[in-house]
Amino acid sequence: MRSNRLGSNRLLTRAAPWALLLAAQLSLAAIFDAPPALAEDTAFARYGVNRLNLAWLDRAEQERVLKEIADSGATHVRLSLSRPVEKSIEAVGIASRLGLRILLEFQLANKSYYADAVRPRSGQGRIWDINRLSDLDLDRYRLGLREALTRLDALGVRLDAVEPGNEINLAGYNGDLAVYQKPGEPTPRTVADLKDRAAFEEGLDRYIEVLKITREEVRKSAKSSGAAIVSAGLSDMGAKEADRQGMERLDPAEVITLLRDRGMDKHVDAYGIHIYPARKDPKAIKSVVSKLLDFCEPSESGRPCWVTEWGIANTARTCPIDDSQREGAMAVMRSVFSDFAKTKRLDAAYYYDWDTQQAYRLWRCGTLSPAAALAIAPDVP
Repeated sequence: MRSNRLGSNRLLTRAAPWALLLAAQLSLAAIFDAPPALAEDTAFARYGVNRLNLAWLDRAEQERVLKEIADSGATHVRLSLSRPVEKSIEAVGIASRLGLRILLEFQLANKSYYADAVRPRSGQGRIWDINRLSDLDLDRYRLGLREALTRLDALGVRLDAVEPGNEINLAGYNGDLAVYQKPGEPTPRTVADLKDRAAFEEGLDRYIEVLKITREEVRKSAKSSGAAIVSAGLSDMGAKEADRQGMERLDPAEVITLLRDRGMDKHVDAYGIHIYPARKDPKAIKSVVSKLLDFCEPSESGRPCWVTEWGIANTARTCPIDDSQREGAMAVMRSVFSDFAKTKRLDAAYYYDWDTQQAYRLWRCGTLSPAAALAIAPDVP
């Protein structure tokens, strides 16, 4: 989740959604010199956008932001259930009323899910202090989840998917992983090298129970019983970046294997992952992204992936925005996603983010650029 991580094209005016989709499709076809696929030959993925932490806004601001997203032509949105929970639920209700299909992330850092005596792991003053996944109180989590689903049912909200947790393979979101007092030292490359492997693996055991509870409670929901259960989106942070920041992390593929060995596939419909390639060269992006998604499989042999966050940076701040540098990178990302979708190895991709992160945001200068429209455009025949 980039919201807290340490670490020249003519702008479209308020174009109709179909115009944005056509522009996006033509951009893809032109860049890759391939005709659009026929509907019967293509498995379509969901393409959406992140707008997290709406609980921090008042209702009028929630309404404004979500209306901008809906009016842009976006059809899917990833929102978060964070404290204050009632404000989060209000935002989900607004998004549902506007016709957006919702992936709802339940933030496991919510202190309501932990005993009062539990103390978080220190972030060494560089990042936030955060609770250990191994300390999560399963009964408190079940109660909080049940209450939220009951409230959403009362509002008539039908969730498209639920994602319990976020980046549990990174110290920033899992207190069972260490933050070093001084950054720059070598960090673990495998689970065997962790400072407290036993605590981390206990946290994974606890997370399997979280997934089981999530599936049970969601299936009891009056409106959202058919929602997909997606495992926590895993960070793609590399080992060298972890060394620089002085925090433990593990490769997504290794953590997926550890969770599958614990029976995760019985409880989830898809694996979550986050991808920030930080490269502009199309060939390099294709190689990196394809490798990161290598563990994604069709349901009959494993589980497909949901990319619950992905992003390409553009640091320009002028208006009108020059978004030309990331348009090619976005196109190749969409091409890789489409290839994985065709083989039923990917079901969804949500761009990060709509309007809060200056480098990654799509909504700039009051509109979407062609590159931004491309990021969220549905596949169309």
